[in-house]
Amino acid sequence: MRGGAAWSADEAGIRIAVRVTPRSSREAFGGSDAGHFAARLTAPPVEGAANAALIQLVARSFGVPKRAVTLIAGDTARLKRLRVEGDVAALEQTAASLYATKA
Repeated sequence: MRGGAAWSADEAGIRIAVRVTPRSSREAFGGSDAGHFAARLTAPPVEGAANAALIQLVARSFGVPKRAVTLIAGDTARLKRLRVEGDVAALEQTAASLYATKA
């Protein structure tokens, strides 16, 4: 994956690794020094609230509809893998830009 292990391209989009911090004072999405994106969410980690908030934040950050973002691993873990569907080149360019920004 590029950006360390932060993202990789697949046939219909990119896969990203994200470390989630729930119950944060603000929402933010950006890079991390550890090879994954960092997501700060105001939602608590109960009954899927943080996962739903993460999908919405990732969709907004990448400029895609929520239906284009799928949680593929880490349902109850802080480290999650998501798939973002869309134009691969555009998504990789966005990922590189977001990764350069600290969350």
